[in-house]
Amino acid sequence: MGLTAEEKLFYKKNGYIIVKNVLPAEELNEITEEYDKLFARKNQEKMESSWTGSDANDRKNDSEYTVKGIHNLQYHHAVFSSFLFNKKLLSALEDVMETPNIVLHHTKAHFKPPEKGAAYPMHQDYHYFPYEQDSMVAAFLHLDAAGPENGGLFVYPGSHLLGPQEDIGAKESNFHYVDQKKFPLSGAKPVIADRGDVVIFSYLLVHGSPPNLSTRPRRMLLLQAAAAEDSPLGDQPVRPGQGWLLKGTNVNRDASISKRFDS
Repeated sequence: MGLTAEEKLFYKKNGYIIVKNVLPAEELNEITEEYDKLFARKNQEKMESSWTGSDANDRKNDSEYTVKGIHNLQYHHAVFSSFLFNKKLLSALEDVMETPNIVLHHTKAHFKPPEKGAAYPMHQDYHYFPYEQDSMVAAFLHLDAAGPENGGLFVYPGSHLLGPQEDIGAKESNFHYVDQKKFPLSGAKPVIADRGDVVIFSYLLVHGSPPNLSTRPRRMLLLQAAAAEDSPLGDQPVRPGQGWLLKGTNVNRDASISKRFDS
C-alpha cells in the first residue's frame, strides 16, 4: 500500500511525489459534492479568504482575479475526514516523512475560478509555520484535472534540499514568497495531475501557480501534517484540529503542539 523504492527515491531527490488512486470514485464524488456545497454556502456568507495577488505577480489588491479559500474542512462536513484518515495516503506520508507517527497541522481548500483565477507567487510553506526538523509536508488532493492552462501547481524539483530561502514577501507584504527573479514561474516545472491525484510535497519545496485563464475550474483541498516527534519553531498560533493524531503514537506529546491546549 506504501510507495515503491523508486517512488521514495524520487521524493527524496525532488521533494514531491504524485500518488494515484488514493480515494475510491464514490468517495471522491462525495467530497467534490460537499466541497461545492461548502463554497456555495460561503459565497452567500463571507468567504474566509480571497487571494487577489500581489506585486510579485503583477496583480493589484483590487484585482478581479482571485483564489477563494476555506480552512478547517473537517469542521464543515464529516466526509473531509475520510481524506485525513485514508490508509493509502497515510502509508505514503509515512514513507516520505520516514516516521509512523503523524499529526495534523491544518486543512484548507482553494478554489481557482475559471478565467479569473489568480496566480500565486513562488513560495515555501516553511515561512508560514517553520518546524525544528522540517518534517512538515502537504498532501494536495485534486478535484479537477490540473495543469498550466487552469492554474495548476508548478514546482522547483529539488529545491527542498536548499533549505529555507529568503522571505521576500515578509518585507513587501503580509504574504510569504521567495525571490521571484531567482525562482521565476517560467523556470518551474508544471505538475500535471488527473482528478483524484494527490501530490505530496515538502514544505521546503519552492512552488506556486499561474493564473487560471481557462474555462475550467481548479478545485483542490489539502492537509498539512508533521511528524509527532517534531515541534514548531517559535511562538505560532494553534489551528483548529492541530495535533490530531492521524497515524501512530504521539511520542513527543509533552514537547509538541498539543501541550498548548493544556495551558
